[in-house]
Amino acid sequence: MRVDWTTDLLGKPYERHIIELGDDPDGEGTITATLVRRVFTGSPRAAVIYVHGFSDYFFQTEMAEFYAERGVAFYSLDLRKCGRSLRDGHTAHYVSDLAYYDAELDESLRIVHEETGLPVYLAAHSTGGLIVPLWLDRRRRAGRVDPPVAGVMLNSPWFDLQGAPWMRSVGTQAIRLAARVRPGLVLQLPEAEAYGSSLHTSRGGEWDYELAWKPLGGFPVTVGWLNAVRRGQARLHRGLDIGVPSLVLRSDRSRIVSRYTEEVETADAVLDVRQIARWAGCLGDEVTSVPIPGARHDVFLSRKEARDHAYEVLGDWLDRHLP
Repeated sequence: MRVDWTTDLLGKPYERHIIELGDDPDGEGTITATLVRRVFTGSPRAAVIYVHGFSDYFFQTEMAEFYAERGVAFYSLDLRKCGRSLRDGHTAHYVSDLAYYDAELDESLRIVHEETGLPVYLAAHSTGGLIVPLWLDRRRRAGRVDPPVAGVMLNSPWFDLQGAPWMRSVGTQAIRLAARVRPGLVLQLPEAEAYGSSLHTSRGGEWDYELAWKPLGGFPVTVGWLNAVRRGQARLHRGLDIGVPSLVLRSDRSRIVSRYTEEVETADAVLDVRQIARWAGCLGDEVTSVPIPGARHDVFLSRKEARDHAYEVLGDWLDRHLP
């Protein structure tokens, strides 16, 4: 099947391919996903597909260049209704079942494997770090091992719901009930621009990206989407078998606040890193879990010292696992 690539908004050497997904099972019209690649010159020894998190999309060219310098062909997937794939009439990032993402993940894996003929690794951040292991577990239980996946690198994966304990018990039950009758209901959550303010150049940060696709305060959270996440987290907690080695990176501490403080620059301002450490073993197979002192929620968007440390850990892991 022919794959058409066009120049991406990032410019050369980045190109994109639109994955047609047909009608949205959640009833929001026609949907697509977007596979982005960094054109690789030479002979790579492996390939990687990066999957973003909630209120996010791929713009991190520094990360792509890191992989390219180590002989890894880089691809990234903007999931349905996210980033490059967001269209008028879509509720940003909305799905009622995380398994719906299997369609674009399967197709991306097929394209990358056919293009490169190399071992394929998956890298993912935050909600993407929950979506990818669940997908791999479903593939393995269904006996689908071709095309093969060789390993997984997760960056602050969303393994549990942060906040007060009642939110993970009574609160979760309330979300499940509400999702049955009003899945599009938007939760009234506290303002949360602290993390975005630490990143974006408009607030003195280091990173420039499209705020329409990654708002400073994130997109609204609906009960239907959060219910899908909670069901996915419950499945993870019962234990997965993704069948491949994994690396799990996180900050060494959390500082979850709604308003910006200097502490946000050197801590995870989104998730509880203790939960990431607790549930990492549920991935199955070989798991390497490493805290990165002073890292932000996205460890690869941290200040330079922590970011360099994260890349060093990732590079060492790749050296041990790449063919």
